[in-house]
Amino acid sequence: MSYEPIPENIHITVKLFAIFQEVFGTDEMQIELESGTSVSEIFDRLVSQHPNLEQWRSHTRYAVNRNFTQPQTILKNGDEVALIPPVSGG
Repeated sequence: MSYEPIPENIHITVKLFAIFQEVFGTDEMQIELESGTSVSEIFDRLVSQHPNLEQWRSHTRYAVNRNFTQPQTILKNGDEVALIPPVSGG
């Protein structure tokens, strides 16, 4: 008999800016995810709560631990993820 390993959960901090901060009413949240979760899955989770955010997907940049990264980057326990939409104004 073979056993499937139980996925390990990781804890990350999500930093929110501009529209994301306005929608969620906070600039930071703590999220628990399954190990192997990608940065883009954070966006998916936020859109599942607020579908109107989908319009920002192609315009949002991502950073992990203050370094810009690609959406497919896999997260590790303790990572800090920033969702950075375009900002206008002066």
